[in-house]
Amino acid sequence: MNPFIAFDAQHRSLTWELSRRDVLGRYRGASAGMAWSLISPLLMLGVYTLAFGYVLKSRWPGATGSTVDFALILFLGLLTHGLVAEVMTRSPMLIVGNSNLVKRIVFPLEVLPWTVVLATLFHLCANILVFVLLSALVRGTVPWTIVLLPLVLLPLVFLSVGLGWLLSSLGVYLRDIGQFMGVASTALLFLSSAIVPVSTLPANYQLLFHLNPLTFIIDQVRNVAYWGVLPDWRGLALYAAGSVLFSALALTVFRKLRRGFADVL
Repeated sequence: MNPFIAFDAQHRSLTWELSRRDVLGRYRGASAGMAWSLISPLLMLGVYTLAFGYVLKSRWPGATGSTVDFALILFLGLLTHGLVAEVMTRSPMLIVGNSNLVKRIVFPLEVLPWTVVLATLFHLCANILVFVLLSALVRGTVPWTIVLLPLVLLPLVFLSVGLGWLLSSLGVYLRDIGQFMGVASTALLFLSSAIVPVSTLPANYQLLFHLNPLTFIIDQVRNVAYWGVLPDWRGLALYAAGSVLFSALALTVFRKLRRGFADVL
């Protein structure tokens, strides 16, 4: 099974066009238009900074102790979680919402999860741009290691595509999955290192946080984007291998379940 089916020569243009329509469709009719891709992460950062930085007085170990630094560290965790969260919440209704395409035998339904991931990556890039601008403005510098960010995020992209295939296929038969994913994505946020430094937790809770697939990637994102430290290459290689394997298995499940899509829909 080829997890990169969306980038086959015959499917590439279709995938990019669907992704572009997804991005543009989100802001159609909005007065600010595409500017919301930058405004939204700033508003999100402001809310979390107010709640955790000023109200709860949270600080991050190893940082300067200022609320602004805490906000930047928090922002990196939130944008990383956002990639997976959007795929989780949108995928269960992806096939159901495109039922008109299911009966078109020649249409490659396998590319639909890729379009969600690519559209989400667009917003992730906008968030990273916001982080770079804020970091340069507040800290006066951006570590050179931030150029490694695409390599750090790549394993998470593989994992997200696999989730897209698995959840979109299961969502055709089990509609309740869509309701559960909102709760699951929130749990992934609060049980990861996105908001809470794992090192400050009691030892018996740390294992639970480390088992969260987001924790490792969030830590590596912060290493290269904030701390200026090289990532754990061995850990990333193992994570990438596991993500590609998961995606291949998810694609297998998708193709097996696809045979019954038309009957259910």
